[in-house]
Amino acid sequence: MENFLALVTGSEITLPVCAVRLFLSFLTGCVLGLERKYRTQFVGMRTLTIICVSSSLLMMLSIYMSQLFPNSPGDPSRMAAQVVSGIGFLGGGAILRHGFNVKGLTSAANIWTVAALGLAIGSGFIIPAAIALLICLLSLICIEYFEERVFPADQLKTLQIICDSPGPEIKALEGVAAEYSVVITGLQAASRDETSNIVLTYDIRMPKHLDFDAFSSHLLQIFSLHSITVE
Repeated sequence: MENFLALVTGSEITLPVCAVRLFLSFLTGCVLGLERKYRTQFVGMRTLTIICVSSSLLMMLSIYMSQLFPNSPGDPSRMAAQVVSGIGFLGGGAILRHGFNVKGLTSAANIWTVAALGLAIGSGFIIPAAIALLICLLSLICIEYFEERVFPADQLKTLQIICDSPGPEIKALEGVAAEYSVVITGLQAASRDETSNIVLTYDIRMPKHLDFDAFSSHLLQIFSLHSITVE
């Protein structure tokens, strides 16, 4: 056990040290990548594993270079700083916009976090890295459940209805929407289609697990709408 701790927390970079720390980086990336894959996000296990392992390798390389040339004015933290700033470009690629919704922010934060964990493991900062991994994993799993219970209407969408003139009154529409925990925040646009029907587009907030079939059937029945869509 003492030998293993020496490998993962020691300051000297040797081949066994590199092998153990790279393996721990692999496991760390797999754990956070599995959570993203379970939620069917674009960033998965392979991406986060590669980031964590490569950042750990760069951290060990930086420490090794300072040991190889002890009299040089090199600073091991300089390479780590470049990784932290450079990883933002990769994280930005995971952020996508769908209408009024922005998706991928958590995945981008995961990319930045897994790079930090890889740097920590590569420098032998194992126990703090393990604590940070546990906190991040619990945050990803537990906070979402808390948000869904406390803030049920957390998705920004657009509600488009096609109807005859003059269309439903906003107060009546808001009353029906409230029965399904849908909040109408405002009218975005009003126009006419090629058949002279009125097309109304509203900004709404809706729960993630809304029964859209029941919601749309209710609106169609009460207000005699031609169609209703949510994007």
